[in-house]
Amino acid sequence: MKKKMTPRQRTEAIWGLCLIAPTIIGLLILNYYPIFETVWQSLCKTGDFGKGNTFIGLTNFINLFQDKEVFSTLFNSFKYAVLSLPLTIFISLVLAVLMNRKMHGRTVYRTIYFLPMVCAPAAIAMVWKWMFNQDYGLLNHLIGTKISWVTDPTIALIAIVVVGVWSGIGNNMILFLGGLQDIPKDYYEAASVDGSTGIHTFFHITIPLLSPTIFFVVQTGVMGALNLFDLPYMIMDQSSRAWPSVKTITYLFYEYAFERSNRGYGAAIIMFLIAIISIITVILQKSEKKWVHYN
Repeated sequence: MKKKMTPRQRTEAIWGLCLIAPTIIGLLILNYYPIFETVWQSLCKTGDFGKGNTFIGLTNFINLFQDKEVFSTLFNSFKYAVLSLPLTIFISLVLAVLMNRKMHGRTVYRTIYFLPMVCAPAAIAMVWKWMFNQDYGLLNHLIGTKISWVTDPTIALIAIVVVGVWSGIGNNMILFLGGLQDIPKDYYEAASVDGSTGIHTFFHITIPLLSPTIFFVVQTGVMGALNLFDLPYMIMDQSSRAWPSVKTITYLFYEYAFERSNRGYGAAIIMFLIAIISIITVILQKSEKKWVHYN
């Protein structure tokens, strides 16, 4: 039989519920309610100010799969993920290995590399927009050219990737650095005794033991890349001829939901994106056992 709570235990339980009630209410209102509201709106033709919604079933999704712009913007998001994620991981990993060694000014270097993470995205975008300027930008001044970094459709996405990689290196470097410091020194000492070279040790000890951190960075990186919105929106001019080449699916959602006031179709777009991210997440989770090694 279940024992009855004593008056003291009951009082502690009530106070505990009172203390966590604000967090629970906040999660319900700010996290869970919007999820169900988005699902409902994706099945409706929405009215003004969120009122007068008309249920239309799967019509928004049927129109979505016939909309070429949805797939072109989704392709742009995938291109950004494919280009930026490997570069970010590689550079972050190399920097983490270097910063994990004993060297003069190591703390200063770590701080410098992490600085982009504490800068506001709007400030980062404005600075890089000035640097990419064709006429008086710093990059063209240093190179001695007049490259149209953000107006040429062939290289505009590369410019966005450069900013994304630069701003994401610091956070991933800290994650890798934490993972490196958790690797026991005994492995490296044993490898040194066996005559293992630095490169051999890196690929056969460091990478396998760091694979849980790499897996986490890959998984969160894919989600972040496919949700890209702020950098193209703030760096690029929406009237530019290069805009279609960098327009992401998250911006398309923003366009329909807030600029065209078609929140039902916008909700369908975001539900479609969530489904794609969920499928990729499941695939990554299934592949985890094949290449991720836990101590």
